[in-house]
Amino acid sequence: MQTDSVTVLPAVEATRWVAFGCALGLVLLGAAWELWLAPLRPGGSWWALKILPLCAALPGLYLRRMYTYRWTTLLVWLYFTEGVVRASGRGIGDSLPLALLEIVLSVTLFAACTLHVRLRLRSVRP
Repeated sequence: MQTDSVTVLPAVEATRWVAFGCALGLVLLGAAWELWLAPLRPGGSWWALKILPLCAALPGLYLRRMYTYRWTTLLVWLYFTEGVVRASGRGIGDSLPLALLEIVLSVTLFAACTLHVRLRLRSVRP
């Protein structure tokens, strides 16, 4: 596949789309969770702003910016931790499926970003 006069391996392209899809999924999940599905306060909460760092990552993930893939692997652990805390919380029955989905999306995003960086670095080495 030709992109920007650089040959992109199919595996690199696949990890790009998995990472972008998971990040977009986390953004949509975070917004829906805090505004409609199971907000901390009735009517929505300011916790919806937690999606802003992921929104900042979306353009870089889409454009294959290596730096974005690297810092996203660090950022994603905040969302993973939130999912684990909310999944283990007492009295939050409505939030358990959302928390599990957040955990799955976070781990998948981490794996896709890590694999993307490894594959790109491996393809550049002599």
